Amino acid sequence: MKKDQLLTRRTLLTGVAALGAAGAGGVLAAGLGDGPAKPPAPAPGPPQRSPLKPSAYRLQPLTGHGAPTAAPGRPPVRSEPILRMTGRGRTMMLTFDDGPHPEYTPRILDTLAKYEVRATFFVCGEMADYNRDLLTRMADEGHVVGNHTWSHPLLTKLSRRRIRSEMERTSEVVERACGEAPRWFRAPYGAWNRAAFQLGAELGMEPLAWTVDTLDWTTPGTGTIVDRVEEGAAPGVVVLSHDAGGDRSQSVRALRRYLPELLDSGYHLTVPRRRLI
Repeated sequence: MKKDQLLTRRTLLTGVAALGAAGAGGVLAAGLGDGPAKPPAPAPGPPQRSPLKPSAYRLQPLTGHGAPTAAPGRPPVRSEPILRMTGRGRTMMLTFDDGPHPEYTPRILDTLAKYEVRATFFVCGEMADYNRDLLTRMADEGHVVGNHTWSHPLLTKLSRRRIRSEMERTSEVVERACGEAPRWFRAPYGAWNRAAFQLGAELGMEPLAWTVDTLDWTTPGTGTIVDRVEEGAAPGVVVLSHDAGGDRSQSVRALRRYLPELLDSGYHLTVPRRRLI
């Protein structure tokens, strides 16, 4: 993992302590009720990696969502990503990056369905394009599908034109599979710049980061992931995990352990809504 990635992750984690005072450039008002292979996904390790060949099968998109819905009004151009949510009571949000993966994502979706919990999935376009049926399932089961670029590059090293292409291609795949374009965006590696904020807003997306990083991509062990989620649990927390980018069996097992414990502790797991204060 490169030095700038470490700095970015440390900056986000350190920033949690100042969230109450700073507001993180805008606070997310989340929904409070129940609403509404190709290559392995890009890993959160070093951005430089050789492309892998797609697997022998390609899942086809399902139909039946009707005409795509119109995108909401353009959000403001922010200078920082949203780091936390607000709402009544003990609300939290679970997010999963880098998928969808044909092995791990269905297992995560099965667990969420078992406990009737919705989550947010920030998908990479090149994975989504080969697993559109999983995007369709996410939308059908009430999850939010966000944009995590096409190929998981380090945006701070790309031209404005390349950043737009990474975002637009992914939004198009999501819209075809889910019936509407994504309204949320997350920069790979948590590396944001002004161009990313501007282009995301132009495409109708709000930037959403996180407050608790499970660091599950380092495969620290199922118990460690569980401990990080439970120790970081608090009203307004946004948890970062991954459903692709490597062996995510620990992430799957951890979710099965900490999710019922969070619910038993009185937490309500929800998804973001576009209502900002």
